[in-house]
Amino acid sequence: MLEISASCIGCSKCVTACPFGAIAVENKLAKVNEKCTLCGACAQVCPVSAIEIKRKEESSDLSAYKGVWIFAELSEDRKNPGGKTVRAVTHELLSCGRRLADELGEELCAVLLGNGVEKLCGEIASFGADKIYLVENEALADYNTDAAATVMVALITKHKPSIVLYPSTYIGRDVAPRVASELYVGLTADCTGLSIKEGNLLQTRPAFGGNIMADILSPNTRPQMATVRPNVMKKNEPAPGAKANIVRETVALKKDFSRVKLVERKFDDIGATENIGEAKIIISGGRGMKNKRGFEMLDELAQTLGGAVGASRAAVDLGLMPKPHQVGQSGTTVSPKLYVACGISGAVQHVVGMSSSDVIIAINKDPSAPIFNVCKFGLVGDATQILPKLTEQLRKRKTV
Repeated sequence: MLEISASCIGCSKCVTACPFGAIAVENKLAKVNEKCTLCGACAQVCPVSAIEIKRKEESSDLSAYKGVWIFAELSEDRKNPGGKTVRAVTHELLSCGRRLADELGEELCAVLLGNGVEKLCGEIASFGADKIYLVENEALADYNTDAAATVMVALITKHKPSIVLYPSTYIGRDVAPRVASELYVGLTADCTGLSIKEGNLLQTRPAFGGNIMADILSPNTRPQMATVRPNVMKKNEPAPGAKANIVRETVALKKDFSRVKLVERKFDDIGATENIGEAKIIISGGRGMKNKRGFEMLDELAQTLGGAVGASRAAVDLGLMPKPHQVGQSGTTVSPKLYVACGISGAVQHVVGMSSSDVIIAINKDPSAPIFNVCKFGLVGDATQILPKLTEQLRKRKTV
């Protein structure tokens, strides 16, 4: 419930901030009506801290909470300035969510926030969504923590989903903790596995530096919330023409609602072959590549195959490759069609970031290297001697 104390000065800032028209000032005192969703926007702007949100403790009966929700993350459409596209990680979460929802016998729903993004509903529906909560507003045109979290809290409070999943990206990692804090529920970060156990969401994530995998349950609160690493959940094939029920939710966010302002947008000029998160082929190197020349060999092979160059943490720490190319628990999780590990020993922190690749090839001088336990094909030898010959042979085949 929302309580307004006698210290209220009737400044009306809460009235302006409320996206749902739930507050009015009467006799110099703010009053709340039944439209309140406990989103917390009013409490943020109150200059005298007169507004307090008290949430009731969860009862043992959680039957009112139904449905698996996916936070649909969007990215800039570089081919269409100002436009948005659905990120691939959203497809992965929808595919995973579909499996969870079917096991629970509940709906799979997506939450789509933005401005002029209704055209993306068809793509989201094609990956299995039964229902899409569509919220369009100028204040949501670009991602913003205040606006996105406020809307998410309001929707969750109103519709009571059982599970809410976010991508473990800079956006998902930003908004999910804010929502969890407002709702007083738990949040499991960087999950690599999700399943249902006795009606609860079993959340699996690496712990203690990736040396063990922890299983986490939240049996006493709802919704159960988690962020999920990109490229760890297998993506279903889309079903073109699939339909979803679109529920349009209206909010009255003003363009200047947020405390953070977007001053300038700038894109780095990164080629497709350098984006390891989306690459279908990755040629990755570790300490065994020795020096910059070793990584030039990896780049030559990657260019021949149309792939990207990755690196282990050891190689990044040595300055052989920049951090954006790091694969592993503290880098990027990848799931390409082909992953070639060259001079990488296979520490668990690296393996957890690439083990879901379709085909793994390992090249290492040490026949007992752990990487050989996860690869499909293994070559025992010096990668700096093998790679030039391999690249030469592949180039010859391409010219035939």
